[in-house]
Amino acid sequence: MRTLTGPDGGLREIYAVPRTPWLRVNMISTIDGAATGDTGLTGSINNAPDKVVFDLLRELADAVIVGAGTARAEGYPPLAKPTVVVSRSGRVPEKMRNAEPGRVLLATCSAAAGLAEARRTLGDEHVLVLGSHRVDLAAMKATLVDRGYADLLCEGGPHLLRDLLDQGVADEVACTWVPRLVAGLRPRITDGPPVDVHLRLHSLVEEDGTLLGRWFTH
Repeated sequence: MRTLTGPDGGLREIYAVPRTPWLRVNMISTIDGAATGDTGLTGSINNAPDKVVFDLLRELADAVIVGAGTARAEGYPPLAKPTVVVSRSGRVPEKMRNAEPGRVLLATCSAAAGLAEARRTLGDEHVLVLGSHRVDLAAMKATLVDRGYADLLCEGGPHLLRDLLDQGVADEVACTWVPRLVAGLRPRITDGPPVDVHLRLHSLVEEDGTLLGRWFTH
């Protein structure tokens, strides 16, 4: 374990991916396991050390992946990096509908109710149809790599992280633990049917009681 020092505490080296392609999932949790605070959003529990890593991981990534529910709840606008929205329904989040062509891609499935509208909104080439009734996340990763996005960052949410682990697609889970206890019925960083994935610790950084860890899935 080490402490942040200097502008980023050597985090570029600490968070460098060991190889590509690589899919990293970045999440945040309180000490008692809550992924959100009283607003139901991650912004109610994040802090300055987490923001440093959050910004750095976006900078390092070729593209950002996010579940449609999280994109809507957190109010995601089009980002500086290409953003891949994962949606079984095929509905493009409102704030992303007017993005410049290619800034937002939609990963969905052929049975999606909103597929036709998504194609009209984003353009056929920016709608990735992967699977019939659920999104094939391994195919999504391969498709993005083929498009030149080899360093991939997923920002959740809990259902998407669970599915990435279940389908063996996530290479890494990066998680920030903030030194808070919130109790209540809060979501965890994974949600859905049980999975059992063994992780290998790569690094652990501490700053003002906040722990920033990297775990590899293989």
